[in-house]
Amino acid sequence: MKLWQKVVTLAALTFGLAGATASFAADAPATGAKQEAAKDLVLTGDAKCTRCHDESDVPAVLKIGKTKHGTKADGRTPTCTSCHGDSEAHIKNAGGTDPRPQVDRLFSKKSTTPVAERNEACLTCHQKDAKRSHWEGSTHQSRDVACTSCHQIHTEHDKVRDKKTQPEVCFACHKEQRTQINKVSHHPIPEGKMGCSDCHNPHGSTGPKLLVRDSVNATCYTCHMEKRGPFVWNHQPVTDDCATCHNPHGTNTASLLKSRPPFLCQQCHEPSSHRGNIPGLNPGGSAGAGTMGITSARGCLNCHANIHGGSNPTNDAGSRSLRR
Repeated sequence: MKLWQKVVTLAALTFGLAGATASFAADAPATGAKQEAAKDLVLTGDAKCTRCHDESDVPAVLKIGKTKHGTKADGRTPTCTSCHGDSEAHIKNAGGTDPRPQVDRLFSKKSTTPVAERNEACLTCHQKDAKRSHWEGSTHQSRDVACTSCHQIHTEHDKVRDKKTQPEVCFACHKEQRTQINKVSHHPIPEGKMGCSDCHNPHGSTGPKLLVRDSVNATCYTCHMEKRGPFVWNHQPVTDDCATCHNPHGTNTASLLKSRPPFLCQQCHEPSSHRGNIPGLNPGGSAGAGTMGITSARGCLNCHANIHGGSNPTNDAGSRSLRR
């Protein structure tokens, strides 16, 4: 190769290398230049989390933007760290482990974070609500039930807050009530017209069985006002406790009764002492059975229709008839 050809070739290689170097330098950030800060996607200050966690996560954490916890216009709206803690070890992962260290407060079923600590993150804001003021000492609290055992945070549709889907959340633990609610006579819970929280406050109450009122009767009267009275003549079991005769979760007897009359009535009222017995009316020949025999088909309610209480002036303290 001639000398001038060698010179031209060397020059071309030199210029090509210089161009490639310049192109690489243009693509690479300048040394010491300040990189653009990551932007928040949903909550204030969530960039430190959303740079890794996005809508493809399971669960999709960004769906919190469709919940009350994602309302930026509300000054009470928390941030990621309000619930999960600063979680510096998780973010930096200095040891380079896979998986990363757990966040300070993890709310999944596999979490090693103590239940009390997880619940504290929720109660910091929510205990101020009157409906949750009795959480401490309640049945669910004393049995280490976590808020996230019932509630879904990063989802638009929290099942336990919808009457139609709430029962399936409760029945995950209360299996006996699941069976009762599917019996012939039941409150309209399977139909989606009622939810468990219409009668019970799962966050605690001053009444028995986490009832929304201070007693069984007061809870029942919120819907069954006509049974409240006042009556001139009261039926004492009704005054004491509606659950004496009724099973509110469901039975196979009409009107949620624990058993059908007269067997239910005869748990308290011994049949041979029935007032006005007329010997001979019972084909069996028992004078004691009397008018409770086949003539009335042993139907207590044929005569005693106002079983919850009556104001018939013909009634008196001696007869206790509770008739129409």
